[in-house]
Amino acid sequence: MQRTEKVLQLRGLQGRSVRVVREHYLRPDVPCRSALCRAGCPRDGKLLSDDVTHYVVPDWKVVQDYLEILEFPELKGIVFMQTACQATQHQRGRRQYNKLRNLVRDARRDCIMFFNEFQLLSYLPRERRESMEKWQTKSIYNASVWYYNHFSGQMPIVMVTDDEDSIQQLGSETEGVFVISFKHYLDNFWPDLKAAHELFDSILQSQRERESENQENNGKEYPEHVPTEMLEAGIKSRRYIQGVLNVNKHRAQEEAFVRLQGTSNKEKDLKTDILICGTKARNRAIHGDVVAVELVPKSEWKGRTAALCENETEEKSLGEVYSEPMPTGRVVGIIQKNWRDYVVTFPSKEESQSHGKNAQKILVTPWDYRIPRIRISTKQAEALQDFRVIVRIDSWESTSVYPNGHFVRVLGRIGDLEGEIQTILVENSISVSPFSEAQMCEMPAVIPEKPWKVTPEEELKRIDLRETHLVFSIDPKGCEDVDDALSIRTLPNGNLELGVHIADVTHFVAANSYTDIEARARATTYYLADRRYDMLPAILSANLCSLLGSVDRYAVSVLWELHKTSYEIKKVWYSRTIIRSSYKLFYEAAQALLDGDPAAAGEIPELKELDEDTRRQKLDELLWAIGKLTDVARHIRAKRDSCGALELEGVEVRVQLDDKKNIDDLIPRQPLEVHETIAECMILANHWVAKKIWESFPHQALLRQHPPPRQEFFSELRECASAKGFSIDTRSNKALADSLDRAVDPSDPLVNKLLRSMATQAMSNAVYFSTGSCPEEDFLHYGLALDKYTHFTSPIRRYADIIVHRLLLAATAKQDQAGRENLFGNKELEELCRHINNRNRAAQHAQKQSTELFQCMYFKDKDPERGEHCTADGVVYSIRTNGVLVFVPRYGIKGAAYLKNKEGLVLSCQANSKCEWKPGCLQRSSSRIISTPTVGDPVTLNLFDHVTVKISVQSSRYHTDTIQLQITSCKPYKTSELEVAQSSQISKTDLVKEVTKTVEDAQLAQDKAKTKTIDKAYEEYRQTKGASLYHLLEEIKDLALLDISADTGA
Repeated sequence: MQRTEKVLQLRGLQGRSVRVVREHYLRPDVPCRSALCRAGCPRDGKLLSDDVTHYVVPDWKVVQDYLEILEFPELKGIVFMQTACQATQHQRGRRQYNKLRNLVRDARRDCIMFFNEFQLLSYLPRERRESMEKWQTKSIYNASVWYYNHFSGQMPIVMVTDDEDSIQQLGSETEGVFVISFKHYLDNFWPDLKAAHELFDSILQSQRERESENQENNGKEYPEHVPTEMLEAGIKSRRYIQGVLNVNKHRAQEEAFVRLQGTSNKEKDLKTDILICGTKARNRAIHGDVVAVELVPKSEWKGRTAALCENETEEKSLGEVYSEPMPTGRVVGIIQKNWRDYVVTFPSKEESQSHGKNAQKILVTPWDYRIPRIRISTKQAEALQDFRVIVRIDSWESTSVYPNGHFVRVLGRIGDLEGEIQTILVENSISVSPFSEAQMCEMPAVIPEKPWKVTPEEELKRIDLRETHLVFSIDPKGCEDVDDALSIRTLPNGNLELGVHIADVTHFVAANSYTDIEARARATTYYLADRRYDMLPAILSANLCSLLGSVDRYAVSVLWELHKTSYEIKKVWYSRTIIRSSYKLFYEAAQALLDGDPAAAGEIPELKELDEDTRRQKLDELLWAIGKLTDVARHIRAKRDSCGALELEGVEVRVQLDDKKNIDDLIPRQPLEVHETIAECMILANHWVAKKIWESFPHQALLRQHPPPRQEFFSELRECASAKGFSIDTRSNKALADSLDRAVDPSDPLVNKLLRSMATQAMSNAVYFSTGSCPEEDFLHYGLALDKYTHFTSPIRRYADIIVHRLLLAATAKQDQAGRENLFGNKELEELCRHINNRNRAAQHAQKQSTELFQCMYFKDKDPERGEHCTADGVVYSIRTNGVLVFVPRYGIKGAAYLKNKEGLVLSCQANSKCEWKPGCLQRSSSRIISTPTVGDPVTLNLFDHVTVKISVQSSRYHTDTIQLQITSCKPYKTSELEVAQSSQISKTDLVKEVTKTVEDAQLAQDKAKTKTIDKAYEEYRQTKGASLYHLLEEIKDLALLDISADTGA
């Protein structure tokens, strides 16, 4: 190793340039990462293929400007030099650098990163007074020459750069190393790759437009941003406030909010978010950006608008309905841009005529209401009018009203089911690429002739429970990914032993393997209304890691010794085990056994082939185990209840599949006691594992916290409850739980349901964190009333659980250091937690949006005037200045119902209770709204009143369709509707079933071959179409609540 020095010119907070000298070490053994190497470089990890015609080395500027093209899978043999990667990180920010890093890590892509600045023979020192840009290009060229010589001239090297001087000077300097422009490279090496050429032209045109605009337009549309060094100093001095910009999607042009972050905000005594009024005050910041805000004088503070607007639904920002002044500010600088891919729609033919036939500059409208229109340059506007397309933002100059961007690719036709699903995935940055060959090669070979079985080596390492424990699982019908199983037995001393057995995924997924890296990137299984995209390949998730009945499986088990009568915990063990589940029960059958239904035994396939005596003996054992588990779970729940555990309201459903994996039905989860039993056992295991890993790794354990909610979010809950004469105490989780238990209207069970739903909306989000980054007093899980909690019980579908398994196994290893070498340190773990939290929010948003998509498709083809399904009972749960928010129990829909329309007419009820629009006025208080027409009797609507609503769909060319509600009668629709409401959305089954069937029939009629192609694609992608929403059971219980604030910025 050779020591040298590296001189850096850094800029201080005051703007002064500082010269810093750092040690720099060079080594001769930095590996080339190519399969072509014959020089003895290590061959572990990802290698460049040796069956390409050349290796291509992009210059630093090419990496920054054309990374999207370099992501094309057709481009192979790409060497990203360390110099180019670092330039991207420093000049384009974390998001662009992470995209590059993920590309390099992706086992499906034939590209690597070479650490040229640490290789002794490829490193090039920077000359005195040499510009950084020139040195970076020369350094990359020097490394390209080293690469060519390292392979003894066996592989030509093509360096692509847009620096004309470098092309002239270096193009013919070294035989076998070619230096050409990126356009020349695409034209000569990839002439038939049309998509890459179109994307190149789009990016190039965007760059030219930006340069031209900067030269021509001297007028300022927005103030210039404060320089970065001044922003940092201003945040430290508390002049500026740092936070994340959240745009209210219902009033995207008028309202945005900055959610505070950073230590400097504590001294400001701000207890709410900061309101940003109008796009000028937003100063080119885009939803999700980290910004610096300056407060305006208190006399200029404004409040929220309390009126309903288009596509209004229940959101956290709408909790405050009064226009009370709140802290108001303006954006002075952007600390971190969080730009991403945006799905947009081109203007229609009629709208685009005003631009002229040859116009190239087009304003496209994003699918997401919160994103401003984007100006792009393209000649394909007319051809793409009926499609959803992806664009990326390049810049937003102070002289431009709109941001500038470029066209990337076509996504699908507007209104097409697959196109709309792809839109949801892209908008939530969800990648569903197929598992790579490298990942599949890591999977155990399982064929009928050679089935998987327990190895003798593992039998010696594990505790064998196959003959000593009655193990069984209880899951929804059709569940394939069985993460958990249970056992309970009587010990010789009379005490009980309770066992929770979780699939040992980490046995099959080694740390830092290709499968592990992909699972880490996905972070979770993504569940949509009619399909799921798995975190792990199906050979693991639905086979080897799934605790199916009557087969041997590896597990990680937690076992407790409980007192025989009080059920108090005496001891606890953690161990790797071998289990054989005796029964794979589904919830309804287990509940029937618990209720003493003798016919339920006929639903259990494992009992059918037994003789009568054996069958009776086995059934008695199973009945005792389920009954005893239920008793234990009741005791555990009662103990948590006494500490303030909350029971909140959520929608839990599962998708039922037929034999061909097509959607067959959507079945609401009926509340059964056995659900509570399973949930309590899982919560108990998660709690005890959390304590164990924290004790062993106090500074690097992954736990899950649920912070106490902000009190202002409870204001609407308290007001609604008071309208019914109830008092809600929100000072603690215990006080809130007791208040909700008392807030029961015997005549209308929906009142308590809605109050609990409001309490759910007020909650903070449960998040993962590293214990080294948080004081112990903040570990609390508010909703579950536990001091420490984590996720351990679902490693098949959550990457956080895989990390927890590794921590637990390292904590319980017999050798002190066993398994600890692959654990994350605190900083790495904190970064991973942020990533997993982000992916969880994306999964929740995607699931919610897909459900709304199916709801709209269900009602879209129905006539609201004649269709019986389009009229339903609704309950008023919030009052606004121009209408009410209504909950429709039959379909689980929440939406706005106007009492004043756009023409200024108000709702009037006739003698037959039917409603129509008439001139008049509205009067509103916190618990009621009165519509007074100029002719006729006034209409009064109180909170929790039942009304009849007509359901229709508001179609949108640019955005997602939305449900619209119109009050047609001030009386309940039917008395039977209340009975339907109490059955918890039973007709949602027909909703998704009918929508899916209609779409599938239409596609089949149009093109049967296309259907076969789609099915084949799903098999190739190794994803599951139409799988269970099983994860909702635990997620609702654990309060992994949807981040509503991300939609509105409240």
